[in-house]
Amino acid sequence: MKASFTRVFQRLALILFVGLVGGVLAHAAHAQLPRDGTLAIMVPYPAGGASDIIARTVSASLAEKLGRPVVVENLGGASGAIAARKVLNAPANGLYLYQGTPNELILSPLVNSALKISPDDFQLVQLNTYTPIVLVARATLSANTTDELITLARQSSKTQPLNYGSVGPGSLYHLLAERLGQTIGATMTHVPYKGGAPLLQDMAGDNVDFAFLPYYAAIDGMVAAGRIKIIGQASATRAQTLPNIPTMTEGKLLKNFYFTVWGGYLVKKGTPPAVQTQLFNALQAVMAEPKVRETLVANSMIVGKPMTLEEAAKFYVNEALVYQKLVKDVGIQRQ
Repeated sequence: MKASFTRVFQRLALILFVGLVGGVLAHAAHAQLPRDGTLAIMVPYPAGGASDIIARTVSASLAEKLGRPVVVENLGGASGAIAARKVLNAPANGLYLYQGTPNELILSPLVNSALKISPDDFQLVQLNTYTPIVLVARATLSANTTDELITLARQSSKTQPLNYGSVGPGSLYHLLAERLGQTIGATMTHVPYKGGAPLLQDMAGDNVDFAFLPYYAAIDGMVAAGRIKIIGQASATRAQTLPNIPTMTEGKLLKNFYFTVWGGYLVKKGTPPAVQTQLFNALQAVMAEPKVRETLVANSMIVGKPMTLEEAAKFYVNEALVYQKLVKDVGIQRQ
């Protein structure tokens, strides 16, 4: 089953790369965004989370660059597939931008056949941010370090296993918790949510023990209020935005546990190359604006380095292969 799955995904990766690069480099005479119409940034999570903050930071400047209204639409649920389907059901004219991460377009389809989406359905136009991943816990949990959490998880496995939240089955944060459980030899219970904001609210109410989440400023506010706490960050070294948060591997009980997450803007496959170029140029200008960068950095996000469209296509394919390996290593079977 795993070998067959790997071959299928490798074929998909080849098709994806050829299609993306071919589409980017092909000639499309005079194609542009429609003269009229509002551009929608589709965010696959509820308002208030990290993805929403990025979209609302970018939207006003993008509207100025394109000379048209830009709205942010939050459509959480189904591991990002609801927002993805809205983009795919619309014309491939560039008026729907999907603000996504590997969670929604690469990982979720790998583990859930019911989602009916594929990495091949989209083309990456521009990266926006890289974000450190943190392990957060309810304030009342009797563990304050990664080593203490590991010890507690192992002990609790024998009586009442710890539970952990995620932004959906098959998400990166689900897989990281599964990977952690396998690595430390502990049984834990998965509790899926539609987004980070509702997950954190439940954690603050002592309904969830811990979770992996992308770090953003709202987490700091909840920590300062004593509602949750940060156990560690899943980076190889301390991120420049989180110099006082230890990595999860600084203790004695966990090694080789390093992950970050990127975000970007994608369009429906088949969007004319000239339209992609128009969006790419506008987004690149937006991401270079000091006020945009300052807002993102203030929310502990690392602004992504500029890429050409061809580089973005290659990057997207390579990332698909990286996350396919993560799914295989964790051993989650496609349902």
